[in-house]
Amino acid sequence: MQAQLIALDWGTSSLRAYKLGPAGVVLEQRSLASGIMHLPTEPRDIAGVRCSNGFELAFDAACGDWLDAQPSLPVIACGMVGSAQGWSEAAYRTTPVDVASLGQALHPVRSVRGVQVHIVPGVIEQAGLPNVMRGEETQVLGVLQGLGAEVLIGLPGSHSKWVEVVDGCITHFDTFMTGEVFAVLSKHSILGRTQQQSDLFQAEAFDRGVHVALSKDGQRGVLSTLFSARTLGLTAELSPEQQPDYLSGLLIGHELAGLPARARKTPIILVGAVPLCTRYQRALALSGFAHVSLAQEATERGLWQLAVAAGLTQPVLEA
Repeated sequence: MQAQLIALDWGTSSLRAYKLGPAGVVLEQRSLASGIMHLPTEPRDIAGVRCSNGFELAFDAACGDWLDAQPSLPVIACGMVGSAQGWSEAAYRTTPVDVASLGQALHPVRSVRGVQVHIVPGVIEQAGLPNVMRGEETQVLGVLQGLGAEVLIGLPGSHSKWVEVVDGCITHFDTFMTGEVFAVLSKHSILGRTQQQSDLFQAEAFDRGVHVALSKDGQRGVLSTLFSARTLGLTAELSPEQQPDYLSGLLIGHELAGLPARARKTPIILVGAVPLCTRYQRALALSGFAHVSLAQEATERGLWQLAVAAGLTQPVLEA
């Protein structure tokens, strides 16, 4: 099957490359630890030119052989590659924004190979405290097909996003630094001193953390309840193996407590790594959110749809 598009999900810590065929089917995919903060540094020849640019080196490592085989393949990329620290900055689009329209606002950067890399712009919300996303907008588009007029899309991760979508437009979104705070507290605070990692998910401890966040104690805020991840260990109510999952449940519970009350009646779609989304699905059920489902392959589907909208490829293979 002949490839029609190279799609890149290029974030802070990793670079995922997809070779897509007709209708966006994934023919081949790769994952490199070459995010924008971890670029290669060893110079080498690319297309007959000695090159030391980290973005060029990572791009060539990810898909250079695909382009050698098919030099005319169009390339589209989303994520932090379009940030101010990225390969070339793609200006934010302001909410409310029709996510399908982002295909008409791609930002091109010319590689040393002569190939144009079309970068998807991020989205900014400036009502109240400013909020930004890069990459998540593409995932949102990838899960919208066939959904109702209003949906809440959750994207768990280091910086979890909750995106409100109405009739295909991103109208509002929030960011919670849950994953990063969990990592920092576990590695660099006193809470991690008594933790012991376990290969088994400690479901009871996780559920307890969610319930504490949603309880009267939780109303005092996360800065108050966090210390219980230590004191429950000191009083032998949590074993060292249970403490990490208790802390995880506690932080996720506080995150969910920050969602608007109307979200309980809105369909929720979770997008991301399955183990993490499964935790969120469990916590959402404990928090009274009834209509929750998981989506897969959102990024590659979204990149394909944006490429079609931009005219980089065709929705079906022409006869």
